[in-house]
Amino acid sequence: MSSDHSLLPLAQQGVEVNFDGLVGSTHHYAGLAFGNKASMQHQFKASNPKAAAKQGLYKMKSLMDRGFKQAVLPPQQRPFIPGLRQLGFEGTETQVLQKAKDTAPELLSMLASASNMWVANAATISPSADTGDGRMHITPANLQNKFHRSFEHETTSRVLQAIFNNPQRFAHHRVLPHNLMFGDEGAANHNRLSADYGKEGVELFVYGVDCYDLDNGPKRFPARQTKQSCEAIIRLHQLQDKHVVLAKQNRLAIDSGVFHNDVIAVSNKNVLFYHEQAFEQSHLVIEEIRRKLNTFEVEFNPILAPKEWVTLDDCVQTYLFNSQLLSKPNGKMLLIVPSEVEENPRVWDFLHNHILRNSLIDEMMIFNLTESMQNGGGPACLRLRVAMNYAELTSMNQGVILDEELFNKLETWIDIHYRDRLTVADLADPLLLQENYRALDELTKILNLGNIYEFQSPDAMY
Repeated sequence: MSSDHSLLPLAQQGVEVNFDGLVGSTHHYAGLAFGNKASMQHQFKASNPKAAAKQGLYKMKSLMDRGFKQAVLPPQQRPFIPGLRQLGFEGTETQVLQKAKDTAPELLSMLASASNMWVANAATISPSADTGDGRMHITPANLQNKFHRSFEHETTSRVLQAIFNNPQRFAHHRVLPHNLMFGDEGAANHNRLSADYGKEGVELFVYGVDCYDLDNGPKRFPARQTKQSCEAIIRLHQLQDKHVVLAKQNRLAIDSGVFHNDVIAVSNKNVLFYHEQAFEQSHLVIEEIRRKLNTFEVEFNPILAPKEWVTLDDCVQTYLFNSQLLSKPNGKMLLIVPSEVEENPRVWDFLHNHILRNSLIDEMMIFNLTESMQNGGGPACLRLRVAMNYAELTSMNQGVILDEELFNKLETWIDIHYRDRLTVADLADPLLLQENYRALDELTKILNLGNIYEFQSPDAMY
């Protein structure tokens, strides 16, 4: 077994910080994500942005109160006027919105999407314990498979650079090329296993298609992550072969609505909780992870959900695996799941009679994330996991670390700036744009992020 974590100097000891995305004020149901069944099923339903933002914030607060490290990632400016202008809509911001509404409402909806709240797609992050130069490496995801997400990376890059702002400890890479060959969806297709967050481990990269062998991809829904993008990130992050397992996602799972691997598998430390149909040739993937973890004297603990007990449809309906596994002080693990698991008898039975009786996972917390779930994102979608050591934690921008004071500021901020009802027809309202600008302008000051947005002061609109 690996040596006692407590014997390491404090600066080298590891910690996991969950960076949760704040839901944006233009959160609406447009059914934009083909292949994401929840998104498609709730198209054009009225949303509640205020409730959505608070549901996510309360999850953060509950975990913070339990002693888990929580941080915040801000929403992006929406509707995205520069994107609409790039597509030929001219005039003042109000005129741009009206023209888009009148002639291309679908584009207005796409460029007003609050999908950046699912920050599991923000980037792929390799901790310094694994990388060749001993720095944390960060590559923003290009999200090129879905137009409404394909322009998030510019703001995401600025945000991550404003947070991880010490070049001696953090290495930032450019987004991969926007091309079918390098489709990259970030940490939603990336897991890491190790004895502890600050120690060397194995990074599991999962892809849906090899662009040199397209005939072996899914047939019904698109594979968003490519083998070529995973290989590029492995090179950029200076990862040796002993630190990497490259696995292919099960084609049947993708065609069943498992659009990201985090809808069918989740890891924490030396545990991988996964469905039987998560990977092609799952037994070989599991054995490779076991063999490579053994290099670091880490005992691998895979927890399998058989397809006879939990179907692929169950996975998609409840987001059982789009969950969080967190390590408690007693060495056991806590499973964070959405309230939808209570509505499925098979999943509920599986959790109580198999998972909670497991010696490794002994507790479950259930959260109401209905507003996010109806758009296709559960607990895991809403957070970007970052494994780091305490030296890195103290050198990053502290303004985004959640504490009682920041929670109170954010709750008040949501109450002031967010609407409790929004439809697609509301997106062209110039007042909504002004509300969003004002909210984000204030938020950058609350989080100490500086100038990360492209708009001018909201007062310039008057």
